[in-house]
Amino acid sequence: MNEWELESEIAAYYERGGERERLSRNARGRLEFTRMQDLLRRLLPGEGLDVLDVGGATGVHASWLASDGHKVTLVDPVPSQVAVAAQIPGVDAIVGDARELPCGDASFDAVLLMGPLYHLTEREQRVRAVAEARRCARPGGLVAAVTINRAAAWNDWLLFMAHGIDRNITAEDSLQVLRDGQLRFHDQEMFTTAHLSHPSETASEFADAGLAPEQYAVQGFPGYLPDLEKLIDDEAARAHLMDGLRLIEREPSLIGASNHLLTAAVVPE
Repeated sequence: MNEWELESEIAAYYERGGERERLSRNARGRLEFTRMQDLLRRLLPGEGLDVLDVGGATGVHASWLASDGHKVTLVDPVPSQVAVAAQIPGVDAIVGDARELPCGDASFDAVLLMGPLYHLTEREQRVRAVAEARRCARPGGLVAAVTINRAAAWNDWLLFMAHGIDRNITAEDSLQVLRDGQLRFHDQEMFTTAHLSHPSETASEFADAGLAPEQYAVQGFPGYLPDLEKLIDDEAARAHLMDGLRLIEREPSLIGASNHLLTAAVVPE
């Protein structure tokens, strides 16, 4: 039996279902989704793979992965989300926790942690989740994890302020999140409990799990553009945006200036 329990505010947030449309309802979400597809399609080690989608929620990524021809197993700690994901053709969905995966050793060609790391607020638990992913991946397989970068909440606070939105969060509160990465404002409708990471922090957690990672900015700094809607929904502008993001996605001086980071490693043979 799994010894872990999801924090009540995190479970409540996902039970409300607000995340189900997050990657489609605005330009920022659509850019994140498009970039994640682009990155993973380049990083996955082949076609027709066995893919484990850990913390996969209602299957927003599992769905396109299955459509691409991969056999997808989704694990999520929220039963209502698992029930939705289980309806997706080509996806097996089960209840489970990233820290103690209900899967055998070396069972998958790729293990994706698209959300769990930023809800594990203690470093040792994040390392454990990455180590579990490595355990379940075959030699030569891929382990990839998404984190929220440290400055993301501060950027959101600035956007709220610029648009006259009061979340009842002081300027000092937002700077404290920038200092320590601890986001604890679920009562103010600003996401839910999360840890926002420095890129070097995530790299060291992968290293502690025995993996040598490479890191990729997902949206990059263009993800903060106020007129992003005009770019992401125009075919020519979107193509140019994507080309540029591929050029800067691994630039060390810029990867921290992105809302999300993808950290990926190949499991040693």
